[in-house]
Amino acid sequence: MSLDAKNAIQSGKTVLGIELGSTRIKAVLIGEDNAPIASGSHDWENSNVNNIWTYSVEEVWKGVQDSYQKMAIDVKRQYGITLQTIGAIGFSAMMHGYMAFDEGGELLVPFRTWRNNFTEQASSHLTELFNYQIPQRWSIAHLYQAILNQEEHISDIGFQTTLAGYVHWKLTGQKVLGVGEASGVFPIDLNTKNYNQTMLDQFNELIAPNNLPWNLEDILPNVLVAGESAGILTEEGAKLLDVTGELHAGIPLCPPEGDAGTGMVATNSVAKRTGNVSAGTSAFAMVVLEKDLSKVHPEIDLVTTPTGNLVAMAHSNNCSSDLNSWVGLFEEFSNAMGIEVDTNMLYETLFKQALKGDPDGGGLLSYGYLSGEHMTHFEEGRPLFVRSSKSNFNLANFMRVHLLTAFGAMKIGMDILLKEENVKLDEVLGHGGLFKTEGVGQGILAAAFNVPVSIMETAGEGGAWGIALLGSYMLNKQENETLEAYLNEKVFVDQAVKTVSPDPKDVEGFEQFMERYKNGLAIERAAVENHQ
Repeated sequence: MSLDAKNAIQSGKTVLGIELGSTRIKAVLIGEDNAPIASGSHDWENSNVNNIWTYSVEEVWKGVQDSYQKMAIDVKRQYGITLQTIGAIGFSAMMHGYMAFDEGGELLVPFRTWRNNFTEQASSHLTELFNYQIPQRWSIAHLYQAILNQEEHISDIGFQTTLAGYVHWKLTGQKVLGVGEASGVFPIDLNTKNYNQTMLDQFNELIAPNNLPWNLEDILPNVLVAGESAGILTEEGAKLLDVTGELHAGIPLCPPEGDAGTGMVATNSVAKRTGNVSAGTSAFAMVVLEKDLSKVHPEIDLVTTPTGNLVAMAHSNNCSSDLNSWVGLFEEFSNAMGIEVDTNMLYETLFKQALKGDPDGGGLLSYGYLSGEHMTHFEEGRPLFVRSSKSNFNLANFMRVHLLTAFGAMKIGMDILLKEENVKLDEVLGHGGLFKTEGVGQGILAAAFNVPVSIMETAGEGGAWGIALLGSYMLNKQENETLEAYLNEKVFVDQAVKTVSPDPKDVEGFEQFMERYKNGLAIERAAVENHQ
């Protein structure tokens, strides 16, 4: 047991980060050296209700409370202390989506997550109007689509926010977002670090014929940058977070952020020419830009770091879900054979097989499209595995092709940045479940981007740790100390890093696979259109 950690807990010098991911809610408590000292998590899954991917607010609070409680139990178990105060708290969640409330704070329609791909009409119209890429996932696209559909609730909207913004609001009473999260709600002006006023005016003019009782700026959360205070935990909020009633009110909270921003922080990739890739249920690459892109690209989203610097984002809705299903099938087979296999060992064994495969996956083809994929213009998906009589069909290639395709849609976007826009990238930092088996996902990603890929020993901590670091920055920063400097000098200074450089044969193999991937999209289209 660390005496320093015990002292930090007792004196309230810890920081708590909680992130609501798409399959897990995780709480991480960090000490004065910014290293995790306790954690807790809660597994959950989205539901498809009336063709809308959603989570109920009851599930949100059950999950937040459970992850907090497990973290508090971990504190008690390790240090013999009942957790009653914390130096700061931060909340993060999957970005985008749509949560609209009336003036009384009641949710008007079920939470619409980032995973829904039914806002193409709104997305296209707004992209053209603003001359700025507005992805289907963005909150403003969801709002405008609801207006286009003449949904009954639109005239009752008093407040619109994201999942992170909602949780933060209920705990503090403050209707705010961190700038990184806000950049997935509505475009940000990089000079003011606030919503783009010209585009706000354009939107209000666009919807004026609907005679709605609000202007857009009236219903959006206020924007804050990293380091600013975002309110304190209220008495009501403390009881909501800690159902045992032990946690005291009055704890400061940092601005709520999206999982993109916390991923940047957790991988120390908030500086220009750095990038990070999060690979889990979805996959997204974030590259901090030195300058604006030359034109609008439908495949590239522009968001910001938690400090408001421009970031290009290549996002794919699907990454590891189908791959996980295949591993589950192998596990089922093992059990049927009477062989009990540890799940982690199964993943490691199968992933390492992929390293023995042909660089291009042996002519095999796979699409892990469990849901729609905006990068390749699919509103719904069909997971597919395809081979020809000439394919080299073996276990190594089977596993390799599923790893290649997990990055396939994202690579289409990254090729635009690296090959068309000539964006300079020194290295990429990887985090997420796909990188747990050492060297495998990392090597495949290095081949996809033709850039060195690094994994830090803290990569598994993810966004919950990232938002805790933003809380720590707010609490402990020196005057005029930038987030980049704070991370470099106070957090990552002694960090162990493992780097894999791209193998030219693997780079060439990935390019060959991508030719097959693009040509085969017609097969995916036929499966969707024929309702197979």
